[in-house]
Formats: sequence, structure tokens, C-alpha cells
Amino acid sequence: MQAFSVVLATALTVVYTRVAAVPVLNAPGCPEAYGVQTYAHPEACDHFFLCTNGTLTLEQCENGLLYDGKGAVHNHCNYHWGVECGERKAVLEPINAPGCEFKYGIYPDSAGCSTNYIKCADAIPYQTPCEPGLAYDAKSHKCNWPDELLEICNPEAVVGFKCPEKLDPHSPQAKFWPYPRFPVPNDCERLITCVKGLPRLITCGDNKVFDENTLTCEEPEHVPRCAHFKK
Repeated sequence: MQAFSVVLATALTVVYTRVAAVPVLNAPGCPEAYGVQTYAHPEACDHFFLCTNGTLTLEQCENGLLYDGKGAVHNHCNYHWGVECGERKAVLEPINAPGCEFKYGIYPDSAGCSTNYIKCADAIPYQTPCEPGLAYDAKSHKCNWPDELLEICNPEAVVGFKCPEKLDPHSPQAKFWPYPRFPVPNDCERLITCVKGLPRLITCGDNKVFDENTLTCEEPEHVPRCAHFKK
């Protein structure tokens, strides 16, 4: 694989001056005859080499995206703020379309606490909800616990629950101290956990449901009120 990268770098002068996404006629063959493989461009962070069943092409990430070998957003590329380019260079030119700074990106829905965010794809903004109980964190570009965003969020308002200041030491909730648990009315799959006196909405997951009696997540058949629960 190292030898392949060296040969690609040697062919760079010819390859990189060509228009992106056209066949790389003067580049070596792919190291594998079948399947899809991608390789970083040695100088350009917004370009990469793509091998498709032995055919090698030079590809360019869409506006707002860069290549890191972990591409999960679009065409093997990721959001630019999540990519470490090292010495590879990239030109990021905002398009400033309505609601979208770049063709692909994630942006706050508002300046305050919001349970939604804007996801731009192909320069079209889509309002996207966070998972229930979470709020958008502009610093990490993802949804987060509202108690981690106290400068803009009120966790009690987001979750819809106020943690009690005191607990009966003999109550079921006290068994889980310092993170007491509480049921969510008419909700089989979620519970509320208090962290430093502030609520977090937790999902059981694994197709399990929350048992109000044991305050644990169980298989649906063991919780009569949720026996017919289906995700």
C-alpha cells in the first residue's frame, strides 16, 4: 500500500492539473481488482483517489466537505470542521445560499436553545430535530444534553421535568443515587435521570422498555403495561 501511495504522489503533477472526477489516465492501476477503495490525495484535502473494481479516478469533495478516509456524509467525504488535513491544503469557498453557508454543512436553527438544527445537503437547508431530550450544540456541531449547554439552555424546559431537591432515602429512586431515575408518563421506552440536580431524558434502547416498578430497562414481556411495545 505504501508503494502505491508513492506512485500516486509521483503521478500527482499530471493528475492534479486535470479536471476532478475524470479518469486518471496517467496514474498507476489500483492495488485491488475488485471492490471500492479510497486514498487520500497527498496535497489536496478536498480531493481523493477512488478505485472502483480496478478503475482509478480522481474525485473532488462537494463544497463544504473534505476527505479523511472516514467519509460518512457524501461521496466518501466529511464535514470540513471534522477533518484533520495535516499538511494537505483545501480551498473552502462559502456559497452563502439561503440558510446554507456551504453546500454541505450543519448549522444552528437559532441563536438560543433549540431542539432542532439546520442540515444543508446540496445547498438545500433541512430543519432536523435532535433526539428527544437533546438540544443542538453549535460548538460540537451535534445534539447534546441540555445540562451541558447551561449558557443557552434550561434543561427542565427541554426535558419537561424538574428534579426533586430531596429524596426519600427508602424510595426506589434513591437506590440509583447520585443519578436517581424517574418514569416518563405514557412513555415505554424512556426514563429521566437526574445529573447534578438536572434532568436528562434517556432511551432504553435494544428494544427494551422502562419498568416503573424496578426503574430498570427490561424486555417488553416482563413489563405488562408495555408488553406490546414495538420500536
